[in-house]
Amino acid sequence: MNNINLRAADNIRALAIAMVEQANSGHPGGPMGGADFMHILYSEFLNFDPSDLSWPFRDRFFMDAGHLSTLLYAQYYLLGNYEKEDIKNFRQWGSVTPGHPEVDVLRGVENTSGPLGQGHTMGVGAAIAAKFLAARFGNWMNHKIYGFISDGGVQEEISQGAGRIAGHLGLNNFIMFYDSNDVQLSTMTAEVTSEDTAKKYEAWGWNVLTIDAHNHDAIRKALTIANQEQERPTLIIGKTIMGKGCVTETGANWEGHCELHGQPIGHTGADFKATLRNLGANIEDPFAKYSDVEEFYADILVRKTKQAAIKKAVIENWKTLNVALANKLEGFLAGDLPELDFESVTNKPGLATRAASANVLGYLAGKVENMIVSSADLSNSDKTDGFLNKTHALKKNDFSGAFLQAGVAELTMASIANGIALHGGVIPVVATFFVFSDYMKPAIRLSAIQELPVKYVWTHDAFRVGEDGPTHQPIEQEAQIRLLEKLKNHSGNPSFLALRPADSAETSVAWKMAMENSKVPTGLILSRQGIKDLPAISKTRYSEALESNKGGYAVIDVENPDVILIANGSEVATLIEGAKLLEERENIKAKVVSVPSEGLFRLQSKQYQESIIPNNKPTFGLTAGLPINLEGLVGANGKVFGLDHFGYSAPATVLDEKFGFTGENVFKQVVELLKVEKIK
Repeated sequence: MNNINLRAADNIRALAIAMVEQANSGHPGGPMGGADFMHILYSEFLNFDPSDLSWPFRDRFFMDAGHLSTLLYAQYYLLGNYEKEDIKNFRQWGSVTPGHPEVDVLRGVENTSGPLGQGHTMGVGAAIAAKFLAARFGNWMNHKIYGFISDGGVQEEISQGAGRIAGHLGLNNFIMFYDSNDVQLSTMTAEVTSEDTAKKYEAWGWNVLTIDAHNHDAIRKALTIANQEQERPTLIIGKTIMGKGCVTETGANWEGHCELHGQPIGHTGADFKATLRNLGANIEDPFAKYSDVEEFYADILVRKTKQAAIKKAVIENWKTLNVALANKLEGFLAGDLPELDFESVTNKPGLATRAASANVLGYLAGKVENMIVSSADLSNSDKTDGFLNKTHALKKNDFSGAFLQAGVAELTMASIANGIALHGGVIPVVATFFVFSDYMKPAIRLSAIQELPVKYVWTHDAFRVGEDGPTHQPIEQEAQIRLLEKLKNHSGNPSFLALRPADSAETSVAWKMAMENSKVPTGLILSRQGIKDLPAISKTRYSEALESNKGGYAVIDVENPDVILIANGSEVATLIEGAKLLEERENIKAKVVSVPSEGLFRLQSKQYQESIIPNNKPTFGLTAGLPINLEGLVGANGKVFGLDHFGYSAPATVLDEKFGFTGENVFKQVVELLKVEKIK
């Protein structure tokens, strides 16, 4: 048996280097070192159903070191998830084996990875989701989340947040293998760090085991201990050899060299064919499964299917005994929402949109039972305490609450939310100040790439943060986020939905849109300061705000307007003030348009867009961010008044006056625009 296990690991090594050699691109050395762990994990410990790879109660494997994709593909090829042609086309156009893994659950790939540090952090999120669900449906839901991290992932700053939170919450269902081979892409690890990784994770409350990860018995022992652990997440530090099995043309050992990390081994001192022979591969067919290994894996698949069937029978028995709970769980996993009446959420006049959001969150806390809301130490400022006040925080040995206090760790929090979404069954919401979306961008991008319906709540949306000054006043952030509305995902849809509501009613509608959006992430961009509620034209304000689902609509409409005024968020109310002055002083009729999402507006018919923003009328835009936010809507002949500088420390009302965000300045700017138009 030991011989066949070594043969299987060598088969993985041979397949990994063959993929890289054929593509003339990739990272062969790490997969050669991690092959032993992967084989033992998948053949003996990981619980899944080969006939039902999307089974919700499977163990999950989250790859952090995405550059080791050939390790995944080789392992999954032995399991039958990929065909020979798939791995032969590694890194090629149209292949299902891209250079870094992209989420593909039906082939066993649980997450998109590549930017180091995020893969294992998503694993922490999945472990939180599993604990959350188990607290509601029973400990039969005891599947494990496994992670695989490299030296680079440990060094990325996000690992500190992931390690701290996993240890603090006692995620004993999270087991991570650290492929510690002392080699990085451009240096040996010792050249960049001298920290004691084991002590660091122990200080965070982890169970840490250090092993020779080429010793299969040591791997088995470590995984057994990790699976028995009841209080802590486990880190298995596996000492491995970069390029394990590599030899020169003469057969001399060529393991452990830095250059084996990131290029085909044939470009180093190692010899490709000699290494294949050393690994027992057929040099004429390097993509072949070894016949004895193929037979061995056929038996593994039979065994895994039988084990899964036993577990499924236990679950079916639970469902029979707990029909109501089972139906609820099925709804969670299907992404079903309860019936929600957002119009019933009441708001006092003139609320900040963050406060209106708090009221919606308080309503959702009593209606949506599978939502985890998280805040980066700002729940009383970003007003997610509207949700927290109706529940309690998650804590070690108690996941009955629904709020994650992430601490000051925006990137970690967002990446954890991605993992929660990937696990399924739980709706993740994360919140912080809008300016700190800068800290979250890498995870927001992976939300968009993976098409995950994470809900982002960003408050303090403009310079009106006031006294806190330029470090806390977002200027360019809206333009950055809205770029994602212009960027299509691989399904051909805008990769993000960004909504900046203009008042309390639009905030309720924005939350409605966010909750119903199950295809891509949504960002709600909310004000710190109070905003005058927009007037209702002919219906209730809420029913008119429902037009937000078209991205843009008229909030003040007039027949044959002289000018079109466009904004979103706080600035819409300022436009209404300006429109009143224009009519009173100059008899200028202005149509006021709220565009909470340009991306969504551009998806509407040309006829609708033209009906809202006629292109034969002078157009003026007002934005508290960069003018580019509205230039595409205003057009070449229009004018946008925005900011082209950082903010200053002063009360918000003073900044409004100093920066020109008043009804008086709207009047002045529009009059000047119309004079220019008249001259033309």
